[in-house]
This record gives sequence, structure tokens and C-alpha cells, in this order.
Amino acid sequence: MHASGATGSLLQIATHAIMVALAALVAILSDWLCIRIAVPLTVRLTRHTNAIWDDLIFSEKVLRSACHIVPAIVIWWLLPLVFSGFPTCQEVLARLTAIYITVMALRTTQCMIDGVARMDSDRRSSAQQYFHTFCAVMRIVIYLMAAIVIVAIIIDKSPMTLIAGLGATSAILMLVFKDTIEGLVAGIRLTSNDMMHIGDWITVPSANANGTVIGMSLTTVKIRNFDNTIVTISPKVLVDEAFCNWKGMEQSDGRRVARRLLFDQHTISIVDKGLAQRLIAKGYATAEVLAQPCINMHLYRKYMEHFVASRKEVNSNMTFMVRQMEPTPYGMPVEFYFFLRDKEWRSYEHQMADIMEWALVIAADFGLKIYQMGIDKTQD
Repeated sequence: MHASGATGSLLQIATHAIMVALAALVAILSDWLCIRIAVPLTVRLTRHTNAIWDDLIFSEKVLRSACHIVPAIVIWWLLPLVFSGFPTCQEVLARLTAIYITVMALRTTQCMIDGVARMDSDRRSSAQQYFHTFCAVMRIVIYLMAAIVIVAIIIDKSPMTLIAGLGATSAILMLVFKDTIEGLVAGIRLTSNDMMHIGDWITVPSANANGTVIGMSLTTVKIRNFDNTIVTISPKVLVDEAFCNWKGMEQSDGRRVARRLLFDQHTISIVDKGLAQRLIAKGYATAEVLAQPCINMHLYRKYMEHFVASRKEVNSNMTFMVRQMEPTPYGMPVEFYFFLRDKEWRSYEHQMADIMEWALVIAADFGLKIYQMGIDKTQD
């Protein structure tokens, strides 16, 4: 009788072992079939379509991640059959399987969202940037939902009960995650209002940032300065404070130049006969113009305005002028205001310098002196 009981016990153990082995075999076989058959077939089908979105959403990475959920579902179905006589073991394994399914579903959804986010270009339009922000929000939402589901599985409660309980602690969460929530709202405002895109040249004086936007997320904006340093700024700073976006200049027909020269007011005078002859000899003015009394500053402004307009690098279809401004204790300001066709930084600086250097040099031909602090007035 004792031997018969031992034999029955061994038979029961052997039966359970075989059932566990069969369940594991079926799970492994289902995973193998999905990876070897379903994944290549789906990838082949998506490649034959003209759409791009299906290649990213149903990429091989996403499909392989989804395939790993199938064996867990098979185990879930077979648990009541295999462990019918072991309720405690069945309950523990069921919860572990449910947690695994939740984690793998989270991973699959994450891969899918990453694929969708790659649909945008390097320089996003407003709609694309807003969609990119929406994807970032979705990542946060699915992580939060997965965490709630996993906790509910562990404590054997309904997820809706936990969600209802979060309302009581929402005030505490608002205080703890205040900066994150403000950055999230500011990031949405930046993208939805088309204030900035990746690739834009922006200047943020408060953060000492002056360069190109190389990265945007819900909580940070990365700017590569022209000295190759990288500044990371919160979107809230950009929304609350002033910043300059040079996109409008880059898309326009010219880049503005607004430079001032200060002239010694004591050198502004009526053109005498000797100065008139020099101006005529150098082609700065004609005898007809100088037939009547003229001011040397007036002639200088008119000549430089004509000189600026005649330069091929200057866009004469846009505003250009050489204007006199309000006198200061440091001299009479004359502003050169025009637009250069070439907006590239290096070319722009050289072309602007060429024009301003000429303006400095020929001032003496009109009897004018540039004001400079500490100049010795006795030396002529």
C-alpha cells in the first residue's frame, strides 16, 4: 500500500512535469513561428506599399517585440490546465505572467511611438513638431498607465481603483512635479505656436545662448553655440522671457546692416573753394552741385548713399539710407542702414567691413573727422 502511494505520487509529479514541459514547448514554438513566419511576412507586405508610416510602425523591431508577448499569452491560457491542483502556484505564476505581458506591451508601444516620431524631418514644420511633442506626451502616459497596471496586479486591485485614489494625492503630485509640468506645458506652447524648430538660429540673452537649435523635447531645448558649446534651456525660460529667432532673416532677401559712425561736430562746415575743387577732382561731386553753398556732411551722406546702392552685394530693392541721428556729447552720429544679399555669417561680416572701411577712409576727403575718445586735438 505504501509502495502504491509512492508510485501514485511520482506519477502525479511526472504528469505535472510533462504538462509544464509541453506548455513551455508550445510557448517556445509559438514565439518561433511568430518570429520566423509572421515577422518576415509582415515586413515584406509593408515594403510593397507606397506609404512610409507602415514601414516605421510595423518595423522588424516592433514586430519582434510584439512576438515576445505571444508565448506569455499561451502560458496564461494553459496555467489553469497545468496547475489546476496548485491554486497558490497558479495565482503567483498568473500575476508574474500578467506583469510580463504588461512590460512587453509597454516596450512594443514604446518602439511603435519611436517609429512614428522618426517620420518627421530634421527641420520640422509646425504640425510635425506638434506631432513630435504629442509622441513625447504619449510616452509619459503609457509609462504611467503601465506602472498603475503593474501595481494593481501586485496588490490584486482594479486599476480603476488606483486611478480614483490618485485624485486624493494630486495636490502633492503637483507640488513634487511642478517644474516638470511647467516645462511640459511650455514645450507644448513652443511647438503649437510655431515659435521654434530644430535648425533655427536663436539668441537667448538671459542664458548666454547664441546658436542653432539641435534638440527639442518636452522639458529641454539644446542649443549649439557658435563656439561649439552646448546650452540646455528649459522651454519655460523661452516662453516666459524674450528670445530672438533669426529664421525670418534667413528666409528674407537680405540681412540688415545698421552701423553708426560718430563725427567731430567741429568739422561739419560749408564747403569752401579748396574743398570743392578736391571733391570735383576725385569725382565725389559735380560743379553743378557745388555751384550753390553746400555742407560737407550733406555731400558725404549723399555720396555714401549712392555708393552703398551701387554695391552688387547690397540688395537695393530693400531699404537703404545714410541718415543723420540726434547729436550726442561724443559727436554727430551718422547711421548706415542697408541689407546685404549674402546672409552667411563670414561673407556678411567681410562685405559689411568693406563698406564701412571705405566710409571711414573717405570721410577725410570731405573735410570730416571721425570722433575718437582721447584724440589729440592739437595734432592735424
